[in-house]
Amino acid sequence: MKKKIIAFLIAIISGAVAGVLVVTLLLPPKMMLENESRYDFETTLTTVEQSTKAAGWSIPTVHDLQKSMEKAGKEVNQVKVFELCNPEYSIKILAGDEERIYSNMMPCRISVYTKSDGKTYISRLNIPGMTKGMLPEAKSAMKAAYKDMEGILSGIVVD
Repeated sequence: MKKKIIAFLIAIISGAVAGVLVVTLLLPPKMMLENESRYDFETTLTTVEQSTKAAGWSIPTVHDLQKSMEKAGKEVNQVKVFELCNPEYSIKILAGDEERIYSNMMPCRISVYTKSDGKTYISRLNIPGMTKGMLPEAKSAMKAAYKDMEGILSGIVVD
């Protein structure tokens, strides 16, 4: 009887460990990352802009999606999408014929928006979770750009 109980417990524990391994190894990572901002919407916008420029990046465009939706007769909470560019990373993707396939992920984007809870949030692509299978040059550029972007956001988002 005692051996059966021990065998049963070992089977349960083994099954649990196997389940955790399957979930950890086989499920894809989240495509998007989201963090609450430490600031209100307008302060977050200003801080993202200042932090981006201080890091040596440019902001070619800011899309005001709330305004775009208003023009279409739709009402949504505040949403602005920053396009961020750093030519040192861009050239590594745009210069090579094989790497250029990843140009649809450029420029890097950060979305700042409010939710119904009244708080401001920042989202961006989970680049490290998306680089599996990328060509080495593109993977290197994307991961370096991601690291810079996380640095830009480090004082703005709640961990």
